[in-house]
Amino acid sequence: MVPSNDRAAVYRTLGVKPAITASGPTTAYGGTKLRPEVHAAMNAASQVMVDMAELNDAAGDVIARHTGAEAGMVTSGSAGALVLQAAAVVAGADKAQMKRLPDTTGMKNEIIIHNLHRFPYDQCYTSVGAKLVGVGDFLRCLPWELESAINENTAAIAYLVAPFVAPYAMPLPEVAEIAHAHKLPVIVDAASMVPPRENLTRYINEGADMVIFSGGKAIRGPQGTGILAGRKDLIEAARANGSPNQFIGRGMKVTKEEVVGLVEALNTFVTEDEDAENAAFRAKSQRVVDALIEMPGLDVEVRHNKKDWLIPSAVIRFTDDWAGPSRENVLKGMENGGDTKIFLHWLAGPDTLAVDPLNLDDDEVEVVISRLREELLRNE
Repeated sequence: MVPSNDRAAVYRTLGVKPAITASGPTTAYGGTKLRPEVHAAMNAASQVMVDMAELNDAAGDVIARHTGAEAGMVTSGSAGALVLQAAAVVAGADKAQMKRLPDTTGMKNEIIIHNLHRFPYDQCYTSVGAKLVGVGDFLRCLPWELESAINENTAAIAYLVAPFVAPYAMPLPEVAEIAHAHKLPVIVDAASMVPPRENLTRYINEGADMVIFSGGKAIRGPQGTGILAGRKDLIEAARANGSPNQFIGRGMKVTKEEVVGLVEALNTFVTEDEDAENAAFRAKSQRVVDALIEMPGLDVEVRHNKKDWLIPSAVIRFTDDWAGPSRENVLKGMENGGDTKIFLHWLAGPDTLAVDPLNLDDDEVEVVISRLREELLRNE
């Protein structure tokens, strides 16, 4: 029996340490905390049966409305959405071609991607038998390089939008203009790019033909859900390739409870006061800054912008004057010390850590501060 007043006990009874996630909505650390109203909606949905096609139609209408797209669907996370993007542009809704995947012999099976947009999840594209064709170099991609890669085998152009990625990539509207001149779709991965809420419609407005967002990050829906929105014909093809149909996406099942939960989360997310939300995040981050600002050798500040720091976060930079433990040892100490693991944001660079407050309750902010001071002042 799990005590009702100890939420973490459900993990402790399994011998698993609970965690405090100050790294943002990191999938490896559980994503985000599910909204209470989403939990209630999912519980209710679990007790009633439904025609999944009808439910998916209705959910797609909600997604289309909030993204400004022609159509939408709930997917099995962002990775599932990537697979279905690729299946849709390679095999379309042609059942004979869909059945052959990942054998793409004779199909248009090349997806062009900036070399500086290559990322660990692009294997989802190749899992359907697509071939990735890189363009540009480690710094930039020029229009002529993109144009010259297009041929009779090109199925689509992929585009990644993510924090700390490729500031000198070609702008999406320019990529879309070239693609559409060749009657090619642009498929966008923007999994992590909300908030700001304006990004829900931004990429469709900039020319994306399909775009994905995570449902289990800042939207705070079920961790296993994603959002795929775009052109009606391409979304229909993605749905045809996906569960419950018996094609390559069959294993990427989204349950009725998850579909309902994602819709509830998205409807709530778009109505929230983003300025008030950011003010609360800023206040939490400022508490971290105030606690560490006087430590010699550290630059500590709150950062917030629409590209890298999507919500106000406390950013800690280790300068050349820092004489304390290494950044890596601070990370390890936070994760391994004490009864609770604490995960920090570490993606901004080799000399930087951050506290992202998205998943932090007020009392957890104090725990993070206390442990951070302990690790930073530790004698190695």
